[in-house]
Amino acid sequence: MPLQPAIPTVADLAADPITHHYDDMVAPAGLTNFLGTVRVDHDLTAISAVTFPPVSQGLAGTAVCFVDGRILQSYGAPITHEWRPDRVVRRVTLPGLELETTTVCVPGRTAVAIEVRVRNTGAEARTVRVGLALSARAVASGEAWLGAESPSTRNEVETDGSRLVFTADDASAVSVQGVDAPATARLSGVAPTTEEYEVGIGGTGRGGEITVELDVPGGGAARFGYVHATATSRERALAEFADVVADVPGAALASETFWNRQLEAAFTPGNREFSGHLPVLETSSEALRRLYWWGALGVIWFRREYAGNVLGRSYDTLMPSYWATTTFIWDYSLSSITHALLDPEPMRRQLSHWIDSDTHQHFGTSSLTGGPVGRWYSVNDYAMTRLVNDYVRFTGDAGYLDEAQADGRTVAEHLRFWARAWEGLRRSSSLADYGEIDNLLECVSSYTHEVASFNAANVWNLRTTAELLAARGDEAGAHDLLASADELVGAVLDLYVPGEGVFAAGQPDGTKLAVRHCYDFNLVGTTIADDLDEGTKREMVGFFRNELQTPTWLRALSPWDPDAAYSIRPDHQWNGAYPAWPADAARSLIALGEPQVALDWLPGLARTANQGPPGQAHFVEEAQPAINGGARKAPPQLPYINDWACSSAGAYVALVIESVFGVDPRVDGVREASGCIGLIDPDAVLRGLRVGDRLVDVYADGRVLDVVEVLPALSRSDPGNAATA
Repeated sequence: MPLQPAIPTVADLAADPITHHYDDMVAPAGLTNFLGTVRVDHDLTAISAVTFPPVSQGLAGTAVCFVDGRILQSYGAPITHEWRPDRVVRRVTLPGLELETTTVCVPGRTAVAIEVRVRNTGAEARTVRVGLALSARAVASGEAWLGAESPSTRNEVETDGSRLVFTADDASAVSVQGVDAPATARLSGVAPTTEEYEVGIGGTGRGGEITVELDVPGGGAARFGYVHATATSRERALAEFADVVADVPGAALASETFWNRQLEAAFTPGNREFSGHLPVLETSSEALRRLYWWGALGVIWFRREYAGNVLGRSYDTLMPSYWATTTFIWDYSLSSITHALLDPEPMRRQLSHWIDSDTHQHFGTSSLTGGPVGRWYSVNDYAMTRLVNDYVRFTGDAGYLDEAQADGRTVAEHLRFWARAWEGLRRSSSLADYGEIDNLLECVSSYTHEVASFNAANVWNLRTTAELLAARGDEAGAHDLLASADELVGAVLDLYVPGEGVFAAGQPDGTKLAVRHCYDFNLVGTTIADDLDEGTKREMVGFFRNELQTPTWLRALSPWDPDAAYSIRPDHQWNGAYPAWPADAARSLIALGEPQVALDWLPGLARTANQGPPGQAHFVEEAQPAINGGARKAPPQLPYINDWACSSAGAYVALVIESVFGVDPRVDGVREASGCIGLIDPDAVLRGLRVGDRLVDVYADGRVLDVVEVLPALSRSDPGNAATA
């Protein structure tokens, strides 16, 4: 067997080519350079949602392709998209022509560049007219973006040589779009769109067109480059445009170099890109390696350090369509171990920032303002406890627990608060009532009130906080919390439906409604597995295998649950699942004593890692045909409204490190591992795992051996974190 790479390159992470016709059920891909994002649409050149904070354009599209005066989409020719972290290559074949484009988010620039190549497959020379219909709705806002779609506004447009210049009504933002070849630019003549503009009704807008005439010899090719640059001033936007348009092919090369550097740094101790690193996985299991890399990429992808980011560096949650500049507490916590290892300094700042806010009043915060976004999510107490615990146990920064926050209370005192917060949510029983659908899974109407998941998580919060307190010498405080956990766990187990493998949700009228959802399976299994009897464990695993598991993915809700009729949003319903749920289900299987079931599932899950980083949801096979063997990403349009990528991808890193290898460091460090990796690869090794001030190798047989005895302590002095690219 050839030696497998230990650190991935952009080529190793390339998605499978996806060939589709106009408006097939294919989620449009995204690109990022950490300054902003762009959506690469179902066309040869079209892009949308060009967002470089503080400049945004909503979902407005531009650069729709025309060939010889006819809109490309009308030719009926299938278009092939090939995504890599550094680019998207699109190809289409028309009579006598082969057209190919390469789209990149230009490193270090608030700009997107597209290299367009046209090949004449005939014997005779011909002139080919390639037109781009251009539009923009650029606006800059100093306020938090509080909606799923980022702000946009009407722009005035003017021609400027072979480019168009779009300016917001309030002059807060400018978009410059043009080409690097002789071209004809003209305005559309269409009246500007009103402020009632909607992408779904009003289209993409029309500002004007740029047409390039290419003389292409028989059997030969010709090219031109398109650039879209944005900024908060005309001067800056023109400068960004000029720098990129001078060398569009060079922008593509720079993007490849940039992304290979990020990937190498992510797995290298002492690198200059991140404040930490991830261990290198050495394994003969291609599936395990692919899932591990998938999870790592899916967190790196969301790094944001644009000018004006109040945290210096943050990690967004979704892209490229929705909730730009927002970090959700829930999703961040699902990648908790990844953040603690890869970039602990911004994680520490993010945690303190959330502690300084009221996490019972929002689901996340804006990196533009630091202010709250959205309503309360029921997960927040568990998520915050998990985040602090993972940060402390992997970094060894136990002093953080004693650090006073803005309200004067220490982090340890906040842990006590989160561990007890559920008591204020009780109604007529000893369980916490977590409210209505909008506080929980949003599209499962029966999953409300006294759910097993978060009540089990409360048991875990109490025990985890007790362990941290005991390590600091507070035995009395730890004992008190453990006593409460022992009382609560019985009430959680009373929600179990004997013989079914599922749990009920207690309702305000005292009734119990059985819910056949993966989230109870995941969270009960990963938080209180040791409290379950062997019969309950077997029944839970049986339910999972019979009603939730599919060859390449997971049904979030059993199709045998009556609530399967309520919604078709695939992140939490019968037709698909949110990306972290399969990873957490595999962790639950291992905790419930069925590691082989989890390991046998991994090759199927790995086939789903073939469309770029994990999407906000993937369809199960019964709902949509797989793409080259992988569960298809759900698209952003109604009624699915799922984005192309989601930062909870780090759950797959946690699956590998914490469950498969069994690494479970405590606040005082790690001694040995107790995983199941030996069942599939007894020679596997995690190289260079940082735990506190130790750098260790973790072996399949459980050995944990030092590589370097002492590492430098985490720096607290640089508010901007590691060097930017």
